Amino acid sequence: MESLSFEEIVEAINGKVYINAGNNKYNNLSTDTRKICKDSIFIALKGKNFNGNDYIEEASKKGANLCIVDEIKFKSKDLSKDTSIILVDDTKEALLNLAEYYRSKLKVKVIGITGSTGKTSTKDLTAAALSSKFKVFKTKGNFNNEIGLPLMIFELDNSYDIAVLEMGMSNLGEIHRLAKTARPNVAIITNIGISHIENLKTRENILKAKMEITDFFTKDNVLIVNGENDLLSTISSREYKIVKIGFKEGDFKAIDIFTDEEHVEFTVDDGIEKERFNIPVPGKHNVLNSLLAIAAGRIMNIEYDKLKEGIKNLSFTSMRLDIIKGNKFTIIDDCYNASPDSMKAALDVMSTMKVGRKIAVLGTMKELGDESYKFHMEVAKYAKDKGIDLLVTIGEFNKAYKEGFNDDDKFKEFDNVEDACEFLEANIKDKDGILIKASRSMKFETIVNKLKAKNC
Repeated sequence: MESLSFEEIVEAINGKVYINAGNNKYNNLSTDTRKICKDSIFIALKGKNFNGNDYIEEASKKGANLCIVDEIKFKSKDLSKDTSIILVDDTKEALLNLAEYYRSKLKVKVIGITGSTGKTSTKDLTAAALSSKFKVFKTKGNFNNEIGLPLMIFELDNSYDIAVLEMGMSNLGEIHRLAKTARPNVAIITNIGISHIENLKTRENILKAKMEITDFFTKDNVLIVNGENDLLSTISSREYKIVKIGFKEGDFKAIDIFTDEEHVEFTVDDGIEKERFNIPVPGKHNVLNSLLAIAAGRIMNIEYDKLKEGIKNLSFTSMRLDIIKGNKFTIIDDCYNASPDSMKAALDVMSTMKVGRKIAVLGTMKELGDESYKFHMEVAKYAKDKGIDLLVTIGEFNKAYKEGFNDDDKFKEFDNVEDACEFLEANIKDKDGILIKASRSMKFETIVNKLKAKNC
């Protein structure tokens, strides 16, 4: 973390000085008292089940030289003599404002990534591709919201050349606030699907929300989009440059595509050069994600050979299409999140696998609103068309899955994870392939862990 003065912080967050202890040395920033160390800034956020303002004394004793609060719930005499206090109207807003100011002090270029699906895979691919020429930081885990993204910015310093930052949202205005904080030089939109349609009602509103990533763009900025997406293919702007990727049209096209269970291979055609890429991830959707990353690399003036070299450093965020080959059977762990598009992409990967039976264990896809039944039914029909030998479903949309799959002999439904685990442990055979996927809240990693133990 680069240095910030006490006076800079007060001004950036429009705060009121409650205590100025004079020890204004800060090495890091935290919103979690468990992670506080000497010379920290602590921002007291409020959540549904906690109030950070209750922990100021603890933060002070652990080494916080500065606490930013929006309630006074402590006695000054109980604090360390080194702890200063700044009072603000809203600590969440203060976190965003301070991160925006801190970002303005950095020389780091930012690539912001958003989209209905594929954000994390594209983040990982982009960071890897750029790593052969630059020192690259990327968003850790799912730190992509109005709390997580500023925390990622505070992990940056001027030793980095590029930060690849993921930006998530569930409603209008959220990406706008993230873009205001992160000020991306380049933005990537992976696609416009139906995730969060429960809140936003239409895909056009989802597009509007995702396009907020360009709200602070000028002629010097670049937006890279997936031109295969029906809504993204139509966008245009006179205010900044747009680069499109795709299979048939675009500034960067993927041709001569080959996919199997372990990798995708394709030729990039940019209208001038053609270059063959081998990417060690499965799924045709990852051809498009890779093209987005390659386009970002070319915009950053990295040669194709260097991009290939960087992709060798690829490391994926966990629980996303992680293929685990055990002694007895193969698990596809993709239980981090789920939408109709990502479900179908995972089923595409499953269809390429050389296994005995193809088993899909699917749960609820959240935030789909009034059309939830229809979308679950469509996924089940897609699973049938992709040759799934056994569909196991868990949760509130079992009936929709059953109707869409329309084959009682190859369908099993359960109300809870525990019963499904018991069935799977008793019925899995050697050489089977098992896809496990649902929205994060269903905690399907429980199934993965139990099957891993059986697969030794």
